[in-house]
Order: sequence, then structure tokens, then C-alpha cells
Amino acid sequence: MPSATFIDAIDPARLSAVLKTVRRFRNLKAAEVAARMPLAPRSFERFEAGEGRFDFTKVQRFAEVAEVDPYAILFAVLIGSPAFAVRAAQNGISPLILLALEDFDREAGDAIATLDAATILSVFREAFSSLNAEIRRRASLRPGERQPGVSDERNDAPLPAVDAKDED
Repeated sequence: MPSATFIDAIDPARLSAVLKTVRRFRNLKAAEVAARMPLAPRSFERFEAGEGRFDFTKVQRFAEVAEVDPYAILFAVLIGSPAFAVRAAQNGISPLILLALEDFDREAGDAIATLDAATILSVFREAFSSLNAEIRRRASLRPGERQPGVSDERNDAPLPAVDAKDED
């Protein structure tokens, strides 16, 4: 029996939901995305429906057209949160996570193998808990009050509602 691969972890229904959510968030029509990728409209429809074998190259082209991070699309599929891809487009969290992982790999090297799963999970939960605390702190600021460390006012704008409607 062949072993499972990363591609096996990509749920077609989740991929479809993420792609549709991102496309709608960017107010793009399916035909427009297909033309800009470029793909035949029917090929794009199959891709967006999650049909066929997973193709990261297509995800990358879609991400370029929709101006989102392709890794955020993958993370969104893997965690089952289509909205994550949209949220990550606002601040680029996915490449930052990967950059931190790259730094960790370079610094810790082979010693990474000595860490146990419970410790790793605990550290990540603590890091994300700290980010949640920062979100709550920023939410408590008075309107118009400057947020330290925020240089781009787009980051202060509320995220538009993300839904999963099926129409184009």
C-alpha cells in the first residue's frame, strides 16, 4: 500500500471553498480569473471545484491573480478555514511563519529531532496566545489612537465579511 503524501491531505472540497472565498473577497469573476491565469474557463471551473489532481502551480498562479499568498491558501485548506487565506492576505502571516521556521531550522539544525510533540505544541500555542493578546490589546485602543509598530494604515482597517455563497 503506497504511503500518504502531502497531496493526499488536500481535501478537494476545502480547496474549492478557499478558492471561492478568496476570489469573491477580491471581487473577481471566475471568467476573469481564468483569463488572467490563463486557463480555459471550464478548466478553471474544474480547478476551483477541487476536481482533478492537486496542482500547486495552479494555486500559485491563482494566488498571483488574487493577490494572496499561495501558502496561506494551503494553510487555509489544511486548517479548514477558508477565511484564513483572506485574513493572511492582509498581513502576510504565512510567509512570516515560514521565515521563522527557516530561521529555527538553520539555528537548531539536527537538534530539532530531540524535541517532543508536546513541547512543540505547547510553544506554538503559547506564541499564538501571545498574538491573541496583542489582538485584544489593539482592539481596546480608542478609535484613531495610533497602534505602536503599525506602519501601514491598511492593517487597521476591518476585514470585510467573508462568506461562502455559491454564486459567482
